[in-house]
Amino acid sequence: MTLRFSPEFVAKLKKANIRIRKSFKQRITVFSSNPDEPVLNDHPLRDEWQGYRSIDITGDWRAIYTEKLEVEETVAYFVTIGTHQELYQD
Repeated sequence: MTLRFSPEFVAKLKKANIRIRKSFKQRITVFSSNPDEPVLNDHPLRDEWQGYRSIDITGDWRAIYTEKLEVEETVAYFVTIGTHQELYQD
């Protein structure tokens, strides 16, 4: 699976503290080798995020992505990252 990151995702990750960036690097490595790894808590989202999926970065931080098929290859396109409250506030 190929990984791609939106400009918004990259900007938010750059602004995150070093602990979050290190955790993201560890989790994205796990995701690259096994997207079904239980530690990621990969799950589909609903409501305004219908069609997207989320993985856990830390206890409170999540990375949201969607899967796209491009030239017979699945691409995980990460669109945003943030705390649970930032991403899912009503």
